[in-house]
Amino acid sequence: MAKVIEQRGLYFDEFEVGAVYKHAPGRTVTEADNVLFTTLTMNTQSLHLDAAWSERQEFGERLVNSMMTLSIIVGASVAQLTQGTIVANLGFEEVAFPHPMHHGDTLYSESEILDARPSRSRPGQGIIRVKHVGRNQDGTVVATCVRSVLMQGAPAGAGHHDAAEQAPQGGSSEPAGTSGAGLPGRQAPTNAAAPSPVADPTGKDQS
Repeated sequence: MAKVIEQRGLYFDEFEVGAVYKHAPGRTVTEADNVLFTTLTMNTQSLHLDAAWSERQEFGERLVNSMMTLSIIVGASVAQLTQGTIVANLGFEEVAFPHPMHHGDTLYSESEILDARPSRSRPGQGIIRVKHVGRNQDGTVVATCVRSVLMQGAPAGAGHHDAAEQAPQGGSSEPAGTSGAGLPGRQAPTNAAAPSPVADPTGKDQS
């Protein structure tokens, strides 16, 4: 029987604090993209929709909606980091747009893992903090954000990526009885001896 390899993101214990993940492909943003996103999100800002008005403003033309820029740099990370392994997006701590995006610009992004810790209220899961950075085709930073994400731990017997061999540790706090952002705490399985995030399929203690 042929070996089947499923495309997925990383489980919590596979994240390496300090690692930087560069995502591909880049995304060239067109006028049609900008108008569609802006109108879909009920944004009537003339800076994105009104070419004649925008020509008389500081930048001399319409700008790409910054909310779309943010969505793209987060979305570009999904296949490599969180596809099928996320529990919930908990929130954003910092969002900045130091340089505008223009029609025809290409957006490239990368993600740095700032810290990670097992969830105290949801056994088998953990929280990571990740910084997303977006750059245009000239390498100029156009967007950054820091967010917290609740991730699944690897199921028992699941093959791990080679990037990490043990559960990462971090230092941010979490209110008792919640997993962050109001998610209810999850009880440990009754047959579990201890609330370990992941059972080691090798049988070796990696703690």
